[in-house]
Amino acid sequence: MIGRMREFLRLVTFAIALSFGFCAVAQPVAVIPQPARVEQHAGVLKLHAGMTMASDAACEPQARYLREVLFPSTGFCWKSAEKKSRADVVLEVDAARVPEAEGYRLTVDGKRVTICGHDAGGVFYGIQTFLQLLPPAVHGTALQQGVEWLVPQVEISDAPDHPWRGMMLDVARYFYDKEFVKHYIDMMAMYKMNKLQFHLIDDSGWRLEIKKYPRLTEVGAWAGQNENRLGGYYSQDDIREIIAYAAVRNVEIIPEIEFPAHMLSAVVAYPWLSCTGKQHEVPRQHFISRDLLCVGKETSYEFLADVLEETADLFPSEYINIGGDEAVYDRWKECPLCQQVMQREGLKQVSDLQGYLTNVVADMMKQKGKTVVGWEEIIMRGKVSQPVVALIWHQVNDTIQATQSGHKAILAPATNLYLDFPESRTPGEIKAATWMPPISLEKCYSMPVNDYSPASTVLGVQGCFWSDQFIHGTVLQELSLLNENRSEKYAEYLTFPRLLAVAELGWCRNAVRDWESFRSRLGSQYARLDHKDCNYRVPEPEIVSMKEVGGKVRFELASPVEGATIRYTTDGSWPHSHSAVYTSPVEVDVKTDFRAITEVDSRHFSLPLYFAPDFSAFQQYGAFVAEWKPLVLASGTGKWRFEATGKMVGNGTYEVTFVRTRGTAVKWGQLVQYKRDETLAEIPAPTVVAPDVVTYRLTQTAFEAGVPFFFEVEADCGATSDSHGYVFVRKVEE
Repeated sequence: MIGRMREFLRLVTFAIALSFGFCAVAQPVAVIPQPARVEQHAGVLKLHAGMTMASDAACEPQARYLREVLFPSTGFCWKSAEKKSRADVVLEVDAARVPEAEGYRLTVDGKRVTICGHDAGGVFYGIQTFLQLLPPAVHGTALQQGVEWLVPQVEISDAPDHPWRGMMLDVARYFYDKEFVKHYIDMMAMYKMNKLQFHLIDDSGWRLEIKKYPRLTEVGAWAGQNENRLGGYYSQDDIREIIAYAAVRNVEIIPEIEFPAHMLSAVVAYPWLSCTGKQHEVPRQHFISRDLLCVGKETSYEFLADVLEETADLFPSEYINIGGDEAVYDRWKECPLCQQVMQREGLKQVSDLQGYLTNVVADMMKQKGKTVVGWEEIIMRGKVSQPVVALIWHQVNDTIQATQSGHKAILAPATNLYLDFPESRTPGEIKAATWMPPISLEKCYSMPVNDYSPASTVLGVQGCFWSDQFIHGTVLQELSLLNENRSEKYAEYLTFPRLLAVAELGWCRNAVRDWESFRSRLGSQYARLDHKDCNYRVPEPEIVSMKEVGGKVRFELASPVEGATIRYTTDGSWPHSHSAVYTSPVEVDVKTDFRAITEVDSRHFSLPLYFAPDFSAFQQYGAFVAEWKPLVLASGTGKWRFEATGKMVGNGTYEVTFVRTRGTAVKWGQLVQYKRDETLAEIPAPTVVAPDVVTYRLTQTAFEAGVPFFFEVEADCGATSDSHGYVFVRKVEE
């Protein structure tokens, strides 16, 4: 059912255009990333089963890919034409006609489709643009009934502005199986991203089979015991399969072998790698181990040489990532062998040992024809003489470190491109990283990225998806017996649609990037994600206008998802699939009473359009705890239970204040405090009673961090329940 309404609306648009004989109005091109040059002409080309296709040998894998995409949804099985001149669809490589690397020219006229690429990658990207010109159902896995496969007549010339357009997928903290990794690559490639940093190693898991060190995966890939055992790894055959899959899609897989920190999984397997030699366990919960690779032992360098040689031989990428971030040097300070290296090499501070180690590895990898990549610390911890590439993960302006030291950089700042942060602070947002503010889609898209030139320090951009928020599934554990894949859906929810913003950042020049244009084009992409079976965060309804009219607030909304429904409430309650359908502007007394969701279908919808109350006028009462409204407090006498976890911050004397903001007054009775279900205090009546403010005072003596606290209060609302108000908690004495 998903996407049928969108298909219907699209066909109606084409039908109207055809009936009036001016097909140039048929569906303006809405491609992501935005192409550099688009010329749209009158008319459309209708694809059909009898068409033929011709391709150069250099792009034959891409021709097979196109056939594989089209056949399930269209039923087309295009035969090969003997000559290009007679083919209806032509794929070819011609670096003279398309001089830019990964560039392409796509031409659709009344008779044929021609895709010419600088290289096979360019042809693949021309295919992606061609697919975006077709109805979203082209990505379906079953034959689509009643869809006309119409393509607008266009000439598109396009090429990426940056050579590095990447994503990092963390499979070390949480293991994703091979099929999901391939799916993730497929989604990246759909939006012309070309680098996947494969975060294979971390404290909580070693995911890459190394033949010479079998315990890395026999021991280091798993946490827990018996029925609680969790984890996994990729065999070298798995890796070859993933690499081959990615190669057709022009995605380069860059392995990350993390050291000197973030490698407790290796230390668990081989304790002699650390300075202390102590035995540890692979952690089931996220933390950053203080144990580092010992730089004072010759066996450490032998281990690195062996592991990196197998890795380099396995991955054809010209890059190899060595991590290098967040090392705490306490172990090196205490280790006599590490201190001997400092003295021998004339190093002044312990952090210089990391620079020494980076140099050793960079020289080692140069002999294998590889360039070292790592997090920005690798160019900030000691002098590194071999040119490397640093992933800048703190601030955009930190690229100056690479400029000053003669290295290259990739923009991956946590402020804009860490996709494990939530998009909003809206109540109900799923569990995600909290050590930085939320990153909205617009904030992600709006990160400053200068245009690229061969002399540029910055090669491009990279989004990062870390999995430590649900390490080993404490909240989102997959249930294999139920074929449950909630962790993958969680990852996709956070990744999409922000991945599309990252893709356009890397592909487009400054002059082309425009937030309003991107947001408009994005609306038609959600149906494609649906057909690709890719989960995503549904965006909240867009406010077209919000203004006061006759003492009320009038909302005019638009759906950000093409063909989706908007549902709303006007009493401050959470909208759902049975709430009223938005068809025209809605008026409410107070804007906080209005909430609306975007509903793709009854099981896929957004968080509500939400207005947080302004508590600035109530600061003297302390921290906000709860809100009451007619749906919370029923008419007559009853009890209301609400949570205060995080507000009771220790033992001491507290005031709990109820402030009525509108509606009839409530008679408040006994207040009971609970720790879990244990009764801590019973206050029979308020300490202070005023027309709009009621305050209770209590003393807490059994505080326990991390334990839930609740209050339950008696409330008499009278014959009618139209009361609204807030509850606050304030600590007044230790």
